[in-house]
Amino acid sequence: MFTHITVGANDIEASRKFYDATLGALGIEPGQSDGKGRYWWRTARGAFAVGKPIDGDPACHANGGTIGFGARDEAAVKAFHDAGVEAGGTSIEDPPGLREGPFGTLHLAYLRDPSGNKICALHRPK
Repeated sequence: MFTHITVGANDIEASRKFYDATLGALGIEPGQSDGKGRYWWRTARGAFAVGKPIDGDPACHANGGTIGFGARDEAAVKAFHDAGVEAGGTSIEDPPGLREGPFGTLHLAYLRDPSGNKICALHRPK
């Protein structure tokens, strides 16, 4: 469904370090600069980027927005969370673990990145 997602960041290097750690825990290669001050993490299924807003205004997070990254297993969800906290992110909501809801059982971990964007890792146990 999605080709790419881009979020704003005020401190690009802090965001690069954070996403290299969290996405690296999910098996994604380090971000690459596009020469315009943005970093991109690419997979065969899509791309994710951080950069300063093009309009020159400060970056801010979407209130009520969440970006979810797929994880291959529960260990990857935990590694994503731990790597993110160590790289300057903030653990939010419940600790990493199983959640029951209308979409079944999910293994989730939620973080705020250095710019306040809300992200999560999600694994659907079989």
